[in-house]
Amino acid sequence: MPTDNTKRAASFPPEQALINPTREPGEAGVAPRVILAFTRPDYHNLCRLSHAAGPPRYLFDCAVHEGSWEGKDLTVVGPALGAPYAVMILERLIALGAKAVLALGWCGSLQRRVQVGSVVVPTAAVAGDGTSPHYLAGERQPAPDAGLCRLLQTRLEAANITWHTGAIWTTDAFYRETVAQVSQHQAQGVLGVDLELAALFAVGQFRQVAVAGLLVVSDELSELTWRPGFHTPAFKQGRREATRAVLDVAAAAEI
Repeated sequence: MPTDNTKRAASFPPEQALINPTREPGEAGVAPRVILAFTRPDYHNLCRLSHAAGPPRYLFDCAVHEGSWEGKDLTVVGPALGAPYAVMILERLIALGAKAVLALGWCGSLQRRVQVGSVVVPTAAVAGDGTSPHYLAGERQPAPDAGLCRLLQTRLEAANITWHTGAIWTTDAFYRETVAQVSQHQAQGVLGVDLELAALFAVGQFRQVAVAGLLVVSDELSELTWRPGFHTPAFKQGRREATRAVLDVAAAAEI
């Protein structure tokens, strides 16, 4: 599936960068298993469930907390909204020891069957953001770690949770999701739109670290009008299910 940035990507060859993410002397590391939340409510829910107590530390003003789930140490991070910011956080997390990163966020639906409260496991990404092409040059597509995706789907199936799997479109411009853009991606079978995942997948591929994501549908664009569902019972239920699913998968991930 072609990306919005295929032509631009060729102009960013994988040369050595001038600034590289590093672990500073004396800086504490993170657990190999990390959950990165895009929103503050999901971050707080993850901290509560994982018993992450005490004051957090910060990476670029993004809160970092240590918790555990099913006997496994994990690091909970958030909120990291938008591709450039989320990538800065992910790069630092990898430098601090992250090996398996699960992103938890929300998305707008582009397909009628994918309704508010639905859970989406993205298996591909259409890069409409400006960050992804700096990591993947040429025709290479952003994609999640296949093993983590399988774990997510297995967990959802075992819990009898209905989910959708397919491509997600990542954009930088929340207020510029136009009729033409939505119609184009809708016709290609893209399930929804978010602000981060393509770029996070690109970093995972570039750094050879397992990255995957789980999204809950918060609003619908499939009728070419905006139908927000942020306060609906279905959305709240989907968030509860997704939060526990990423915790379970983080604990089950092989490191």
